[in-house]
Amino acid sequence: MSSFLIAGPLIVFLIFVAPLWLVLHYRSKKRAAGGLSEEDFQRLQSLSERAEQMQRRVNTLERILDSESPEWRRRYE
Repeated sequence: MSSFLIAGPLIVFLIFVAPLWLVLHYRSKKRAAGGLSEEDFQRLQSLSERAEQMQRRVNTLERILDSESPEWRRRYE
């Protein structure tokens, strides 16, 4: 009787739960290893272009500040 209490749930686990768990696990691994989707790649490229544009703006603002107020860096460092 006590062996059935252990064997019953173990058999159910091995027949139903374990295969489903393995399939879902490896499907998610495959999807993660596939890399970026086209939409994600476009979004990343857009963000990269925005970051470069912002960096150019910051550099321009720093050059303007350097010419108009050469001591500004000392106050903010």
